[in-house]
Amino acid sequence: MDTAHSPWRPPLIWRTALVLVRALVGLLARLEVTGDVPTHLRRGPLVLAANHISPFDPLVMIAACQARGIAPRIMATAGLFRVPVFGAAMRHAGHIRVDRGTSAVHRALDDAAGAVARGSVILIYPEGRIGLDPGMWPERGKTGAARLALACGAPVVPVAQWGAHEVLPYRAPRGMLRGITRSLWRRPVIRVHFGAPVDLGESSAASPGAARRATDRIVDALTDTLAPLRPDEPDRPRHVDPGRPTDLSRAHRREPR
Repeated sequence: MDTAHSPWRPPLIWRTALVLVRALVGLLARLEVTGDVPTHLRRGPLVLAANHISPFDPLVMIAACQARGIAPRIMATAGLFRVPVFGAAMRHAGHIRVDRGTSAVHRALDDAAGAVARGSVILIYPEGRIGLDPGMWPERGKTGAARLALACGAPVVPVAQWGAHEVLPYRAPRGMLRGITRSLWRRPVIRVHFGAPVDLGESSAASPGAARRATDRIVDALTDTLAPLRPDEPDRPRHVDPGRPTDLSRAHRREPR
């Protein structure tokens, strides 16, 4: 790992945003954060791998990280970087643009690898999209998070969250006002748990199938970390979003070890 550079430090705009986002999440929900990241990993290099169930997830993850004294750099869709003012703020805060569906998508992984090598904490969603599993369990993941961790030798910490789907609907901004109004009144509980670092079982992404096997271990760890957060909803969620489609083509199946 390249340690010749000074470790990345979050700029003031990002540190301020972390505090503001935590306050916003607190208005809309009751946030419960459990687990932690070992002290020596909080400033990186580190990969945080989170499950993805709602458009509200990024704000939840930012608030949870702020509660644990972590300022992650986020791998975010390119569309956010094209929004006037907001996009410039994203770039200045050090977040990493992901051009999904284009030939430039691999550049994001290179940028993230460079950031991790210089001591950053990177937040990534291994599923690569808001999951469409009918039970809202983690889907079969993309290999980006595993390849990033293996390339840099960085540890991976699974971060499971549950409850964000009660704030914003899948098709937001459609239905967003109704969801926010309901949340201001009800303030649903959102639980986030930082799990133990994942044993990827691989030392390099170069060997055939290594990234796939490591990805499955990450998703297994996310599933195990999520289960205690939804003990009364083992099969299907109580809160049903009628606008949320389902897709079984990427169902994750745990392999025996």
